Amino acid sequence: MDTRQSSRVLLARLAGVLPQGHGFGIYHLSTPPTKTKALFHPPPDAHPDRTYCENHFLAVTINADRGNPSAGDGEDGAGKRAQVMVLALEVFIFTTAFSTIVFVSKADSTGYLQLLGLPKGTPSPIREVASTFVSYLLEQRRRKGIQSVISLFARAQSQYLFPGSVENAGKHVLDDRGLVRWWCRVLNPLLEEPCDRSPLQRRPWRDVHGYLIVPGLDVYETRAFLPRTASASNNWTVGHPLIEISHYSQEYDWVPPRSLIPRYPDDPKSRFRDELDLESSRWKEEMGTWKSVKTLDQFWEMMAFRQECSSGRLTGFIWVVFDPKDVPNSTSSSTQATTPSLLTPTASFSDSFPPNPPSTPPRRLLGPGATTPRSSPLKHAGTPGTVTQSPVKRSKPKKKALTGRIVPRQPRVKTHLSNKLAAQPVSTAYYYWPPEGRGERLVDEALYKRCTELLLHLDFATLEKGVNSTTRWISEVGMGAEWGFDIVGRRELPTQVVNGAGGRTVNNLSGLVKRKRAPEGSNEGGPNLGGEEPVGKINVLGAGLIRKKTAAATAANGKAVPVVETDQTMTDTPEEPKVNVLSAGLVRKRPKPS
Repeated sequence: MDTRQSSRVLLARLAGVLPQGHGFGIYHLSTPPTKTKALFHPPPDAHPDRTYCENHFLAVTINADRGNPSAGDGEDGAGKRAQVMVLALEVFIFTTAFSTIVFVSKADSTGYLQLLGLPKGTPSPIREVASTFVSYLLEQRRRKGIQSVISLFARAQSQYLFPGSVENAGKHVLDDRGLVRWWCRVLNPLLEEPCDRSPLQRRPWRDVHGYLIVPGLDVYETRAFLPRTASASNNWTVGHPLIEISHYSQEYDWVPPRSLIPRYPDDPKSRFRDELDLESSRWKEEMGTWKSVKTLDQFWEMMAFRQECSSGRLTGFIWVVFDPKDVPNSTSSSTQATTPSLLTPTASFSDSFPPNPPSTPPRRLLGPGATTPRSSPLKHAGTPGTVTQSPVKRSKPKKKALTGRIVPRQPRVKTHLSNKLAAQPVSTAYYYWPPEGRGERLVDEALYKRCTELLLHLDFATLEKGVNSTTRWISEVGMGAEWGFDIVGRRELPTQVVNGAGGRTVNNLSGLVKRKRAPEGSNEGGPNLGGEEPVGKINVLGAGLIRKKTAAATAANGKAVPVVETDQTMTDTPEEPKVNVLSAGLVRKRPKPS
């Protein structure tokens, strides 16, 4: 199947969550499943799981023209559309015969999404794209009877994949608490049952549950990061599922903590695990135990004082576990027969494993007639009276010196590389690789690293630099050929009222204003069935609510009376001018001459 045809499902889903009327460019790069190191260290006397890794990289671009954000417009002088990256997401898929783990490695944005001028209240396109892409990969890699897990490490940082993007004023960098909440909201739709599906199309999993750990915080403080939905208390647990997702815990009575912690790239708990391995002695390392950490509870307590977790910012470890409906048999006769007898049995699995495993190292059986261990230095030492044969040295043939004219070799274009990679088996006992889940550009692991490292050497500080860096990355990854898809969003945007005079958006609160109802029994302004006041109505205050002043009265002897306030209605007679009159006690009369 053509890779362009296999990407139709992903493009349709992305178009359904992106804002309506705006164009986006989708660039999906992936690798075939490649054999890699096992994520989990096996218990004693057990073999490591055969593990395959599949890399996915998704880049989303928009038109760099501010005035016309629709797809296909805003072309430069060369006839090519000027694009700038707004989002990039890197995901690793680790598969074994027992589980499928989708590890979200990196996610970053440039801040140029503001060029679209989306109205306030629009759902974040970055969050919608991240949730849709992860759920799409999980659905395409689902295997019957195999458990699937989504795992990620949330750490706040100014830039991950786009150098210089922190200098862009439009980039909104979340703090440590905001980033943990953001990732929980991204994965929360995978836990909730969609209401628009029929019972036959609903969740194909028996149980789906989320887990969250923030080192350094207790249970009550960690719950503040969970989504505030009605079903969040049932879908999320403050803790870790390391025991539930390990098949060793189902096959053995006791499993050391070292065998339950996975090793992911650029992960702090993986680095802490490697440091604990170095401090242990050799025989304890073979037993799978550590010198200072005995249980998983101690491991997570000490993680709060390690590296990124102790730098003054909070970090979060998030898992989403998908248990299949058809669960296979957890143990088999062959597994039970090879169970080592040195493991201490326990009644149930919990985070508190036996703190004191067997202290004696396992004894190795020697061959018949052997008197010294295999690792003894006497094995290669000679004894008196014995003849030792020296090893025969084989001489290597000498290379002939090159002579003659040097003919330059023409560069070979790898046109059939994708065809050779696509010829890999689709389904094996260790992975499932359908054509629908592959990227448009299919490359090997070495070329994939070159493509991702190229992005780390570009610059996205300004819009002009971001356009040039985007053009260069698309051109070099495509090796000169055009690739990528142009889609137009179909999600409706929230409506807003636009003021025609100034062209500014204003909030229309007409539906939120509650007007005063007219008093019952009053016929002022005519009939009013809706309770609203009629247009043109004049409010008249009652006579008892107004306090007016009466006119000054003149006394019979010609003296004026001071004005006092009364509650009577003022007459229409003109008011006489006021005269200040002194009282009789304040006037001094001249004495009469005698």
